[in-house]
Amino acid sequence: MEGNGRSMRIWLDMILKTRLKKVVNWQFVDMILYLQAMERSPVNDLELRMLLVANLTDEINNREIIFRGIEQSYHEGYRKDNDES
Repeated sequence: MEGNGRSMRIWLDMILKTRLKKVVNWQFVDMILYLQAMERSPVNDLELRMLLVANLTDEINNREIIFRGIEQSYHEGYRKDNDES
């Protein structure tokens, strides 16, 4: 499980960068909405596509945007559902 999300983000950003001259500014993608959209994407990927399209940027050479997105992925999916503190 560890690392697949980061690999997917880097892969997706490289495709978007090459084909559209854009990348996803992951710091503005809501973690909960993203994870929910990912869960539903095998059935219907429209929700996921709309979430990502809304956060595209043409700052494709901004290293800070790329590295913040990778860093953010370390914090996704690791919260305990039964932890209410």
